[in-house]
Amino acid sequence: MNDSTFEKLSSRDIPSLNVTFEEYRHPRTGARHLHLASEDTNNAFMVAFLTVPQDSTGVAHILEHTALCGSRHYPVRDPFFMMTRRSLSTFMNAFTSSDWTAYPFASQNEKDFDNLLQVYLDAAFFPNLHELDFAQEGHRVEFAEADNADSELVFKGVVYNEMKGAMSSAVSRLWQLLQENLFPTNTYHYNSGGEPEQIPDLTYEDLLAFHRRHYHPSNAIFLTYGNLPASWHQERFEKRALKEFDRLDIDLRVPAERRYTAPVAVESAYPLEGEDDTRDRTHIVMGWLLDRTTDLKATLEAHLLSGVLLDNSASPLRQALETTDLGAAPSELCGFSDSTMEGAFMCGLEGSNPESADAVEELILGVLEKVAAEGVEQDMVESVLHQLELSQREISGGRFPYGLRLMINALGAAIHGGDAAAVLDLDWALATLREDIKDTDFIPGLTRRLLLDNPHRVRVVMAPDTELARHQQAREKARLAVMKEALDEPARQAVIARAGALEARQMTEDDPSMLPKVGLEDVAPDLVVAEGSEARVGDLTATWFGQGTNGLVYTHVVVELPELSKAQEDLLPVFCDCVTEVGAGNQDYLETQRRQAAVTGGVNAGFSMRGAVDDVSRTRGFYTLSSKALVRNTAPMVEMLQKVYERPRFDELARLRELVSQLRLQREMGITDHGHALAMAAAAAGLSPSATMAHRWNGLEGIRTLKRLDTALREPDGIKDLSEQLEGIRDTLLKGPRRLLVVAEDGVRDEVLETVSGVWRGPMESGTFSPLVPPRPAGVVKEGWAVNTQVNFCARAYPTVAVDHADAAALMVLGRFLTNGFLHRAIREQGGAYGSGGSYDSDAGAFRFFSYRDPRVEGTLADFERSVDWLLSARHEPRQVEEAILGVIGAVDRPESPAGEAVKAFYGELHGRDAGQRRRLRSRLLEVNLEDLQRVGETWLRPEAAHTAVVSDRATLERVAPQLGLNIQAL
Repeated sequence: MNDSTFEKLSSRDIPSLNVTFEEYRHPRTGARHLHLASEDTNNAFMVAFLTVPQDSTGVAHILEHTALCGSRHYPVRDPFFMMTRRSLSTFMNAFTSSDWTAYPFASQNEKDFDNLLQVYLDAAFFPNLHELDFAQEGHRVEFAEADNADSELVFKGVVYNEMKGAMSSAVSRLWQLLQENLFPTNTYHYNSGGEPEQIPDLTYEDLLAFHRRHYHPSNAIFLTYGNLPASWHQERFEKRALKEFDRLDIDLRVPAERRYTAPVAVESAYPLEGEDDTRDRTHIVMGWLLDRTTDLKATLEAHLLSGVLLDNSASPLRQALETTDLGAAPSELCGFSDSTMEGAFMCGLEGSNPESADAVEELILGVLEKVAAEGVEQDMVESVLHQLELSQREISGGRFPYGLRLMINALGAAIHGGDAAAVLDLDWALATLREDIKDTDFIPGLTRRLLLDNPHRVRVVMAPDTELARHQQAREKARLAVMKEALDEPARQAVIARAGALEARQMTEDDPSMLPKVGLEDVAPDLVVAEGSEARVGDLTATWFGQGTNGLVYTHVVVELPELSKAQEDLLPVFCDCVTEVGAGNQDYLETQRRQAAVTGGVNAGFSMRGAVDDVSRTRGFYTLSSKALVRNTAPMVEMLQKVYERPRFDELARLRELVSQLRLQREMGITDHGHALAMAAAAAGLSPSATMAHRWNGLEGIRTLKRLDTALREPDGIKDLSEQLEGIRDTLLKGPRRLLVVAEDGVRDEVLETVSGVWRGPMESGTFSPLVPPRPAGVVKEGWAVNTQVNFCARAYPTVAVDHADAAALMVLGRFLTNGFLHRAIREQGGAYGSGGSYDSDAGAFRFFSYRDPRVEGTLADFERSVDWLLSARHEPRQVEEAILGVIGAVDRPESPAGEAVKAFYGELHGRDAGQRRRLRSRLLEVNLEDLQRVGETWLRPEAAHTAVVSDRATLERVAPQLGLNIQAL
């Protein structure tokens, strides 16, 4: 064997995942290759490096961005985003974790996969790392008026603004605070993404040094998945990268953390803007450092204990946290995390107060002492093992392909020297656990060893501070003022010159022919759509899909939404969130939760409303109850679904009060992560009935309704009124036309349908039915929504057409065309936002612009309009249209999981998007030309038709509202 040939170290069939695990090592460099051989044509690749930053400047994160800004063989300024336009990929991204950086992609097209592999290998091992790209992606200072040295200095940078947005989230700050204190001495002590106040400390030389130390084949793991053989990949790894390297002695590792000998208590604050009342806004969380996550037995034991304590509302610790008056809801961080080399268990409360810290700690320790002394019911432990088995078997897909999920699951063990194959092949480990739990002292023993007798414990109290954001802004201004004062005239001119050089670089038109591509000739000839068949199940019609579900059965109860009162319409999201969390039939909510965990993978409730394919003003809405289970549990799963549909209990008033408080906190905490989607929903709310309801149900208006409801429940009859309203919704839904969706493997069709038929004995449908008809929107939206954030989210929406209209395909392509050609450069590269784009929403009949984690407002809104001017007046090349079409087709053709394909086909048909309609639209997409794009842009994206929404802090909104004509809304 020569030193350029990969040496095979092991091979292992994993039947439960339908893969064969193969491990290889490259003798000359020491690079490792883990290959998951499968029949799946959605091939996936990832190269990962152990990255161990020793500060919070974000060096690993900024390097991840900068490495994708041009490389030796592809010296264009932005090959990553250019390849998103020249590819049919099903996934492209890059990740910075706490201790690794990875570059993954997936594609169903072999030519496309090979193209992406060339670009990714070159970026990882031979990046240019241009200093101006570091300034663009990481951080820089410029004058507020770029060519005016008398104006103020400001910080700019994509990662800088990304992390300002990320750290606006209280939960993100809480997580970082816990990590910082659970790990006082190793790399996890630091924020690998970067703390906004420390990012400007990173130098360009630091970035280069970090790359030299970490991005080498001797520190690399290649991971691949799919039907392309390992040798196919290895030939390309060698030819395109490894042949130029020799082994490097790299002493990179994450040392075990020094253990505390006594618990630690920490107090901190997070910024709360726009509100004076800080009561019931404190987070109190406890964390324990556990064993190495490379020890599979220890990791599974920690997952088991975490599940027993916290899996559902009947679990002892979650029950205590949900029912206590010390806080509003269990912390979002509750559970076991294996994302670090040593795992951590966390639990606590949000919506509490600083003076309750001791009582919260006593509550948690009291529950643990009780579990250690008395144990738990055996069926609760069995249920957690059942959930682990379900998660092991389920095949995922969609936006994050199944192969990449498996690769991420294996990466932690692989990068820290563990057994990656064992992490994936859990059947033997689960069998061992099943024997272990027969000992009634097993769970009490784990509770004592991992938690009660473990002194490496941290208690974090993070309280709101209404002045903190102002102080942070003042510190930033003062820092910039000191920097400006230290600049002599040549230094000031250097700042201006660098800003000019960066702008010139950003405006450079790169030669795209340097990059490989696929073309429209490489697009698959047809769209694959799952096909179902009709069957009778008792008194109901069922649609059956035979799909490769790996031993699981998926069942949905689908009810057309009936006419509801205005109050009931507003409460429909609350109904769906509560109906699976309350009791059902003769069982209270604790018994119901235990039963769900024992026989299903959970019961979920939701609803959908979409405009008709030919008229967005005509809508249909559906209420859905869904569940999944192992085939052997089909009967109890269907029994559970029927009981939750027909007899949910809304008479447990204390439970309803707990649930509403939890829901309010969850929605509020998620605003900064989903600010762009919320802004688009608000902007589009005036354009169609389904868009109006989306804003009322899932948007900022829905969050405001939920907050008002939470406040109203404090009134004497508030909770009783809610109970009656929810009972009214339940009774009304029983009148709606209903049907079933059943998805499983063809080999069990008769068995499953016979089981479902034997169980389902529902009441006959009512003879009269009036569907829910949402109100027609009125008025142009110009709103600014004041929230707790350090960055902005801007959106504009324009009324357009329904999806069957001749212009719909061109509008879909136009979103990609404007994003690729104008918005990315203007709003991300030059404006500093983390993200931006344009898209056509067929449900709302709207075209929407957005920005994400954006330092600007007025400039971004102007750039939305300028993009249309660019469309109509600039010179464009045919390849730009082809690239936009490829991007849309890639999204249309992206495979879901086997079950997901069936669900997509079923609900599409319910809403008029059947296979024929979807294929016709796809054909139209492939025929779009530049004249079409300019015509629909000029026709539909007129400035006077624009609806605008901005999500920001109140001070920013008060500054921009007069100029933009915004009506400021408070949550």
